Amino acid sequence: MEKIVIVCGTNRVDSVSYQIAQIYQEILIGFNIETELIDLTELPHDFAFSALYNNAGKNEAFNHFRELMAENKKFVFIIPEYNGSFPGVLKTFIDGLKFPDSFRDKKCALVGLSSGIQGAGLALSHLTDIFHYCGMHVLALKPKLSHIEQHFKEGTIINELYMTLLQDQAKKLLEF
Repeated sequence: MEKIVIVCGTNRVDSVSYQIAQIYQEILIGFNIETELIDLTELPHDFAFSALYNNAGKNEAFNHFRELMAENKKFVFIIPEYNGSFPGVLKTFIDGLKFPDSFRDKKCALVGLSSGIQGAGLALSHLTDIFHYCGMHVLALKPKLSHIEQHFKEGTIINELYMTLLQDQAKKLLEF
């Protein structure tokens, strides 16, 4: 079975998104799947200027991420809602990757989370549109974890439905 790369969609330090990404990683490991977790807090601080456009491929620290995304075929994106969409750092990260090699004919699963009622539904829609444009196939099951603070305590999802949704999505991603 091929490796699945999990991307935490924010560079916020100590984010709930990162903790959810770790839980997802544990789910995949439980299915004996090799994983790698990309934490956007580890991006070079200047990558928006030193690794994009005319500088593509010139930032050695960012090239690791470019290669990791180009070499793998399945991904999970954990997406927090920021102002009705997803974090700008995630869009900048996507823009810095090899186009179209990083996405074309590859597959991904999306998980949204928010403090509000929508569970990042708009963010998932925006990101789905971008991935479709890039040629990536997006799994239809997209858990929307709303009011995340009420369902997440001390690094653990305490909502049984949320855990079931993540486990079901992971199984579908393996078959996808």
